Amino acid sequence: MALLSHKSQPIGPENLENWDHIGSGGFGHVYKARHKDWGFDVAIKILHDGVSLQKGSRVWAEANFMETASCEYVLRVYGIYQGPVQGLPLRQGIVMEFMGKGSVQSLLEDLGSPPPWPLVFRLAHEVALGMNFLHSRKLMHQDLKPCNVLLNDDLKAKLADFGLCRISASASCKNKETEEETGGTYKYMPPEAFDLSYEPVRSFDSYSYSILLWSIITGKEPYPAARYNQVEVRIPLGDRPPLEHIDQQKVEGLKELVDLMQRCWDGDPSKRPTFKDCLKVTEEVFLMHKKGVSHAVHQVLTRLESQTGTQRENNNVALSFLSLTPDQPNLNDLVDGRLMETKGTSIQASVSVSDKRMSRKEKAKFVDDNRAELTRVISEVMAITEELGDMVHDEAYALIRAQPTSMKKMRELYQGPLRSGGEVVKAAFFDALKKHHPRTVERLGG
Repeated sequence: MALLSHKSQPIGPENLENWDHIGSGGFGHVYKARHKDWGFDVAIKILHDGVSLQKGSRVWAEANFMETASCEYVLRVYGIYQGPVQGLPLRQGIVMEFMGKGSVQSLLEDLGSPPPWPLVFRLAHEVALGMNFLHSRKLMHQDLKPCNVLLNDDLKAKLADFGLCRISASASCKNKETEEETGGTYKYMPPEAFDLSYEPVRSFDSYSYSILLWSIITGKEPYPAARYNQVEVRIPLGDRPPLEHIDQQKVEGLKELVDLMQRCWDGDPSKRPTFKDCLKVTEEVFLMHKKGVSHAVHQVLTRLESQTGTQRENNNVALSFLSLTPDQPNLNDLVDGRLMETKGTSIQASVSVSDKRMSRKEKAKFVDDNRAELTRVISEVMAITEELGDMVHDEAYALIRAQPTSMKKMRELYQGPLRSGGEVVKAAFFDALKKHHPRTVERLGG
């Protein structure tokens, strides 16, 4: 049954209360609200003005894919929203299950380290279950990464954001993604996907799963300082995230999970295991640690609740540096955009991030000094702009929102409110930036 053709009435403003903005995406904004009749919270993905929910549109396809793929490990869709949103005129959106603990990405950022091992193994298994279900329905995800694996109040995982999802039998990828548009997605793309003539198949998702596994196991972002053009060159040449600091003997089942990860990131798509094959491994290693999951979840939730504001626990991050080829750096040799000399041998270095208390003047200077890099990498521009509140006038807000890309939005924000508002606005921008992009702020020394 097609989601947008069913006979039930759309969900309107009269059905919802206690609206709260919780994030932004490529199509618009995500809100949390309480459904008055159902008695529980839902998430509403409100689309930008001009983005269509009509039959045949990309978002219509996304909603229907989510409906088709609805299961315990994939985010549920409840219906379609139509109506005004917080003073804005008529808007459309998708009403979905609300996941109260964010995503795997926010979990790793908040912890500043990998989750406890029982939770690592459960997350690996739940993602594999969700992906196997998608593939059984002849669907692909094509954007599997930590921010698209959402967590409920018990830290159970569900797949979300089907913005790139396609029916696998007819999938095509005709437009090369640029660094500006992908915002990190390219780090999870398989080597063959950098070929303009590539047509995605299910092994695309298997590769993305392997990089996701690495992030969960290590608690880190892959190639944190690498740009699109570097990844585009090095991944087809065989570069992958480093394994040197993963002690495979540290816990039972880790060796098997790392072996699966390496098979999934094989350069030959035909050699990558299917998700049905992955489940044989993930279920076995999960069952080894199932009894410890409840304690691990309680441990993590207690730690998250003890944290305040946007502060992140800082840790020393061990990085491995490998020898360079004559003309191209290894992706794992990049730290804060600079190359580390290795002299042909493996060495180790630690990057320590201090917990600073910055003055308003120091925050403003950080915003000015890092203008070029922030313009290039920041994706949550509208969410940050909204947190500035009355510091951004309606006309400036409309100009920022009208820009077609994140980079252009950032340029408009710099040229308008940040330039005219002085230290006060820049300091407020810094605080919002640290909330939405803490790793970027830390990387730049903030």
